Amino acid sequence: MLGYFGPAGTFTHQALLSVTDEESMPLPSVAQALDAVRTGQVDRAVVPIENSVEGGVSATLDELIAGDPLVIVGEIVIPVTFGLYTRPGTSLADVRHVLTHGHALAQVRDWLARELPDAVVTAAGSTAGAAQEVADPASRHDAAICARVAGEIYGLDEVAYGIEDNPGAVTRFVIVGLPGPVPTRTGTDKTTLVAYMHMDRSGALLEILEQFAVRGVNLTRIESRPTKTFLGSYCFAIDAEGHLHDRRVSEALLGLHRICRDVIFLGSYARADQQPPDVPMGFTDGDFREASEWLATLERPNGHA
Repeated sequence: MLGYFGPAGTFTHQALLSVTDEESMPLPSVAQALDAVRTGQVDRAVVPIENSVEGGVSATLDELIAGDPLVIVGEIVIPVTFGLYTRPGTSLADVRHVLTHGHALAQVRDWLARELPDAVVTAAGSTAGAAQEVADPASRHDAAICARVAGEIYGLDEVAYGIEDNPGAVTRFVIVGLPGPVPTRTGTDKTTLVAYMHMDRSGALLEILEQFAVRGVNLTRIESRPTKTFLGSYCFAIDAEGHLHDRRVSEALLGLHRICRDVIFLGSYARADQQPPDVPMGFTDGDFREASEWLATLERPNGHA
């Protein structure tokens, strides 16, 4: 069974439905969705990890880093389009109180300022939860900003659609499971990890980045997160192009292990866009293999096979 950050009608639910019709269970928070995997309540969980407008989802990153180990086994990317939904009979002119999730609010600020400048906007735990609340006739909220699927599930009227300030915005979701065999390399893969510096000093981050740069590994995301030990202590969540079984990636991880206090491997998995990496000359597995064979010849008489 799959768990997901619910309730039904969230963008996470929409992402899950885009790839499977497997039986699923909504869970009220990212933390609870991931803990459900740890306890065996569900086999895997789908949670948001990154938005093209707002950046990383801190709750997911922090929960993946903390607690018993989990790994990412897949990703899903979907477009994010918001609408304004009201109880039947409520028009746009009637809206005085709006409910939505904080990430959604950040993506519709311009529209709200233009169309509902006097409305009071309140943050909810999820966009679907906002729709569920607005559907209650006793709610003081007149409208929810959410996905169309949530408006339909809770019987609301669509007053406006496509209200996001950045058309084309997407959100990335990850499928998380317990540690096990690394998924088979596809050639269009991504590896996620967290690196901890030994200490905060000049050049420490550069040393981490160099492990990838000198091996031709492109990074698609790097984000600092507080270690929650003391002020100014950070770790770095990193997405890199390639798979653990790619020689350039495995050697980069070996380099990180040598220079970092800790490295948490969060998985190698197929990219949602199936985009192969542009591997520079000299960094393919064949290039590494040929270099190793050449090095071996140096131990033979006259450097020959």
